[in-house]
Amino acid sequence: MNETKFAIHIHTHYSDGNASHQDLVKIATKAGLDGIIITDHNVWLDGLEGYYGEGNHKVMLLVGEEIHNRKLDPPGNHLLAINANKELSPYAESPQQLINQIHNSGGLSFLAHPIEDSLEAFNQVDFSWRDWSVRDFTGIELWNHLSEFKSVTSGIFSAVVNALFPKQMSIGPLERTLALWDQLIATRMQKIVAIGGVDAHQIQYKFGPFSISIYPYLHHFQSVTTHIINPEPLSGSFIEDRNMLMQSLSKGHCFVAYDLPAPTDGFKFLANNEDGQFMMGDSVKIQNGLTFQIRLPRPTLCRLMKDGKLLREWVDRDVCTYITTDPGVYRVEAFIPYKRKMRGWIFSNPIYAWL
Repeated sequence: MNETKFAIHIHTHYSDGNASHQDLVKIATKAGLDGIIITDHNVWLDGLEGYYGEGNHKVMLLVGEEIHNRKLDPPGNHLLAINANKELSPYAESPQQLINQIHNSGGLSFLAHPIEDSLEAFNQVDFSWRDWSVRDFTGIELWNHLSEFKSVTSGIFSAVVNALFPKQMSIGPLERTLALWDQLIATRMQKIVAIGGVDAHQIQYKFGPFSISIYPYLHHFQSVTTHIINPEPLSGSFIEDRNMLMQSLSKGHCFVAYDLPAPTDGFKFLANNEDGQFMMGDSVKIQNGLTFQIRLPRPTLCRLMKDGKLLREWVDRDVCTYITTDPGVYRVEAFIPYKRKMRGWIFSNPIYAWL
C-alpha cells in the first residue's frame, strides 16, 4: 500500500488566514507532509495547483474552497469543495444544489465542522451544519482541529492555557460527531467518508509592538492529518497523482490521524475473505466468514467498533485480529497516552460487511 499524508482545510490571506500559498508549501515541507488542500472562504483561485519544492521531497498543493451562505442566520452550513476546479460560491444559498454542482464537476464535498460548540465568553457562535435534508455529499469532517478549541475551553483561564499550550488541548473528535457519523451511515444506507481538517488560520494578536500567533500552521500540520492510501506510488505527474488521490479519497481509502504524539504511518485496517483482501472504505461480502486485521504503528489501546458500538477492545497491542460472520459497519479507533492524558490517535474509515 502507498500512503500519503495531507493537511486539509487551510486558509490563506485570501480569506481569513495569515500566509500565502507559497508560505504554506514551505511549512508543509517542514512538517513532512505530502500535500495540503487550501479551502479559503468563498474564494477559489485557479492556476496555483501543482507540485512544489526541490529534491526528493515535493509537496502537492491542491486548491479547493470552503463555501457558505454569509446571510444564513444562525450561521453554518460550511461545505468543503475539493477538486471541483471552478468557482461555486454562487450556489451557497442552496446546499443541495451546491453539492450537486460539486458532484457534476467531478469534485468531492465534505460537511465542515458538522457539530461545533459556541464559546460565549468570547462571543464566538457555532458554525454547525444546519441543513440535514441534503444528500449525496462525499463525507464529513470528523475532527476539526481548530473547532475543538471551542469544545474544550470553559472560560478565560482555560482559553489562555489552550492557546499558549496547544499540545495540551487536543483529545480527539467530539463523541457527538462520531455518533452523528455512525447515525448518518446507518440511516442513509450509504458510505460517508470521514476526513480530518485542521481549519488552519494562524490567528494573529497584537499587543502594541508585540504580536503572538495562536495555533500556528506548523502545529496544525504536525497534528490532525488525513492519510490517504493509494493503489500505486505517486508518479510525480501532477494530473495523474491528483486523479489517483481523489479516487482514493472518494472511496474512503483513508484514515484520520493525530500525528503529534507519535507517527501514525503504516496503520492498516484490512478484511480478508475467500475473494481476497479489502481495506477501509471497501464493501465486502462475508461469505463463510470475515477476518479483520488491525496493525498499529506501536502498541496502544485499540477498539473495533461495529455499527457505532464497541465490539472488541485490545490494550497495549499493535496487531489485532477478529473473525466474524455478522454483517455491519466496522471501523477502528486507537488511543495513545500523551501529555498525561489518553488522546485520540487513529480513526479509520469503515469496512462495510454484507451477506
